[in-house]
Amino acid sequence: MRESEITESVALTGPDGRLNPAAVGFTRTPLHTTDGIGRFGRGWGRNKRWEYWAVTTPTHIVSVTVSSLDYASVHDLWLFDRESQEVIHTGVIRPLSGSVTLPGTLGDGPARVRTRPLQVEITEEEGGTRLRADTSLVHLDVLAARPDGHEALGVVVPWSKTRFQYTVKDVARPASGTIRIDGAAIDIPRGASWATLDHGRGRWPYSMHWNWAAGSGVWDGRVIGVQLGSKWTDGTGLTENALFVDGRMSKISEELTWDYDTQNWLAPWHIFGDSGDITFTPFYDKVSATDLKVFSSFGHQCFGTFNGWLLDDTGNRVLFSGITGWAEDVRNRW
Repeated sequence: MRESEITESVALTGPDGRLNPAAVGFTRTPLHTTDGIGRFGRGWGRNKRWEYWAVTTPTHIVSVTVSSLDYASVHDLWLFDRESQEVIHTGVIRPLSGSVTLPGTLGDGPARVRTRPLQVEITEEEGGTRLRADTSLVHLDVLAARPDGHEALGVVVPWSKTRFQYTVKDVARPASGTIRIDGAAIDIPRGASWATLDHGRGRWPYSMHWNWAAGSGVWDGRVIGVQLGSKWTDGTGLTENALFVDGRMSKISEELTWDYDTQNWLAPWHIFGDSGDITFTPFYDKVSATDLKVFSSFGHQCFGTFNGWLLDDTGNRVLFSGITGWAEDVRNRW
């Protein structure tokens, strides 16, 4: 598979609102302008915009979702205690997009949620991204640092001229800060905690099935980031597969095979191909099910550890073990 690397700023959509052919490809740093997504009257109902952040720490995993689906806004704060496996979850669904503010293009402004159960503010500041979220029980304040030279995978996936997705998968961002649970403070130690961003802007088909896997950690003195995807990109000529070593991205231009047991989600997953061979061993299955008829989502997001190898840009095998993250299987009608 030959994928085009984009190295200059480019608009995702043309003046007619359709996909700009020059935008199709991948980047190592966000270069796409996506202000055309979400404008009323252009693909309304098919526009999907979101910011999803997940932070893994030695003791907890926390995720924050801020999103607009045009006809509804879906927001979420999920907190998991790795020792007790206790979960604290606040999910909010609101009609239309009045509860959410999202920047037209990544980095051009804050992302905010203002509802009674959940408030979120995501802002860029010197050195990284500040994540703040509040519910009646949980207060989150995290800095996802952006070291000098840190790269992130940007990909435009073209299903057609009117159906396409721009995603930024930014893994292995050093995280630090505090989680407060009912007033008790829990430290998020830098060097052992990692933040991952899934930024999305696009116009989607109504029904979609995808896999996503992401992991961050340190192995053999190097910061390792694993970013893999499947199903939703198949046959488009693009993948969202990449390896990161100390912030430097190696693009993997191969549709890898995913093998996992849908009758036993906690059994090991196997992701493999000529470019890599990875075993993912789950320790927790986060099951989600939402059925509002027009909008539905059913998924298994399994948290665990990655072991194996991926090829870097020079063709060398990069081995790693015990890299914490997740692998998921999601089916959406939206």
